[in-house]
Amino acid sequence: MTGIRMIGFDADDTLWRSQDYFDDAQAEFERIVGRYVDLADVRVLDALYAVETANIAVFGYGVKGMTLSMIESATQITGGRIAALDLHRIVEMAKGLLRHPVELLPGIRQAVEAVAADFDVVLITKGDLFHQEAKVRDSGLSDLFRRIEIVSEKDPQTYARLLAEFDIDAGQFLMIGNSLRSDIAPVLALGGWGVHMPYRTTWAHETDAYIDAALDARMCVVAEPEALPEAVAMLAARASASRED
Repeated sequence: MTGIRMIGFDADDTLWRSQDYFDDAQAEFERIVGRYVDLADVRVLDALYAVETANIAVFGYGVKGMTLSMIESATQITGGRIAALDLHRIVEMAKGLLRHPVELLPGIRQAVEAVAADFDVVLITKGDLFHQEAKVRDSGLSDLFRRIEIVSEKDPQTYARLLAEFDIDAGQFLMIGNSLRSDIAPVLALGGWGVHMPYRTTWAHETDAYIDAALDARMCVVAEPEALPEAVAMLAARASASRED
């Protein structure tokens, strides 16, 4: 039995910028709702997050689900007083999010190429199918990946299904991503490996994750893409050594 055979990459905020645009949209949402309520007394973004979280099971992740949650939140927060024109502004804002250019993180293409020289690499991302497909296409990175998987959720069950399809066991798989909740914790729970590369801003939903201290040896943290090849090599050596024990 060999060590690590396959490396998975997350997409949003791992390969290219994403959360920055959502943060800008939330700030604009606050400005719109601020026309109707005193933002000092109403925790608008907390209310939006509560609605978004409740709606994930219905709308899934991505811009479209966020937009519907914004409309629902705006209606609730303003007691139904929000004008149709302001609801239209929210919709137009969402269209802008769907059309924003794909901006790769500095050094990420070179990092993926370096990792792909030694391992099979796959892309595993979640969100709206059409939007994620467009971003993958426009990124210019799709040729580097053996497979591209767009899933509705990234949890242990999803990763277990994908690993079965890849015909490898969890101990032969390493996931790279910015989210502990979606990219690292589920893979570690299955017996895999992880490289956490935090982005400068993270959606609150993705920060809620617990990593058992006993699993620390199966992961490491890097600050930038340039550090990924070395981090992967280090964990691959650790994985091979653990197979020999």
